[in-house]
Amino acid sequence: MLAAMLFRIAWRNVWRHTRRSVVTMAAMALSLLTMVLYAGLIEGWMHSMEGDVLDLEIGDVQVHAQGYLDDPSLWDVIEDADGVVARLRDQGIAASERLTTGGLGGHDDLSAGVLIRGVSVEGEPTISTLPGAIDRGAWLSADDPKGVVIGRRLARTLDADVGDELILLTQDADGGMANDLFTVRGVLLGVGARVDGAGVLMSVESFRTFAALESGAHEIVARRSAGQSLDDLVAAVSAAAPEADVQTWRQLMPIIATMIDAGRQMTGFIVFVVYLAIGILMLNAMLMAVFERIRELGVMKALGMGPLQVFFVVVLEVAIQLGISGAIAGVLSVPAAWYMTVYGIQVGALSGASFMGLAIDPAMKGHFTAEVVATPVILLIVIVGFACLFPAIRAARLHPVDAMRHR
Repeated sequence: MLAAMLFRIAWRNVWRHTRRSVVTMAAMALSLLTMVLYAGLIEGWMHSMEGDVLDLEIGDVQVHAQGYLDDPSLWDVIEDADGVVARLRDQGIAASERLTTGGLGGHDDLSAGVLIRGVSVEGEPTISTLPGAIDRGAWLSADDPKGVVIGRRLARTLDADVGDELILLTQDADGGMANDLFTVRGVLLGVGARVDGAGVLMSVESFRTFAALESGAHEIVARRSAGQSLDDLVAAVSAAAPEADVQTWRQLMPIIATMIDAGRQMTGFIVFVVYLAIGILMLNAMLMAVFERIRELGVMKALGMGPLQVFFVVVLEVAIQLGISGAIAGVLSVPAAWYMTVYGIQVGALSGASFMGLAIDPAMKGHFTAEVVATPVILLIVIVGFACLFPAIRAARLHPVDAMRHR
């Protein structure tokens, strides 16, 4: 009964100055809506960047022979690559080997330096999205050992397209020159500067025949299984390949990892600053409301309302405004979040651009999780809650006689 009475008093006080209350609630609703959408957009950007790192080329964890990354060489291979991959797959971890070497590619009268990579036709789809990133043509096939897939910029450089012949030259594992004719099966979409500009992908078997490399692998890529942490994956891979160099994607691409972490931290900082301004607005509005009602509050206390009850009346006024603002922001954010998740914001200037060797998606899409949405909401409640404490305490500490004499 008392709680209902306090709520009625607080509700009446909120609408006593309708214009001021509407402006305050509109400011809170707009800031909450903006911050939720902003946080979702930035999280989507970070999520997309991390996904590009993991899905297109790098994977969660990579395994190399000791010293390979410092000075890549055709002869520095993981000797027991097949055994490592088999042990990881037995644990339910997606893993696949890759072979890499440099060379020269030519078509008609044109030539260019190329990065020749042998990938497992069956294993690559389990660790990356490269097999699905085909612009035209088709992915590699075990039935077509002479078929290769090339990067889109390399295709333009060599003026080569699906069905054209491509001659490749490189040094083989025996120290001699290897050269052979291959047929372009497919051309990739933009996946990264290195692959776009020089990538030539062929099956592992074709690579071994071409480069006279009978066994081993230059790189093994492993991906986390559902619910597995990165640390757990590192431990499993290290146990499967105890003598190899095991590194996470964060170690392989520290700048991008730092950017992703900094982007998320910056989002929280910006939300805090915006809400601090809203908190000051609420503090000012509630101080004005208390100041205008000093005599009324004095009468209420003289009639028997205790300091705690006066305190809760002021807090309830803020809670009512927060609730209405949150409801408005929630109703407006649902369609806006859906649009940003499905369509995103198209940034045509980024089409075909890359950063740190990774292709940039020209569509900035949102990624809204419970944590992303809850963080701006909780911060708003906390900051506005703290802002209302001072006027609520001041109202609770009013002396009835002095308050009723106030003019």
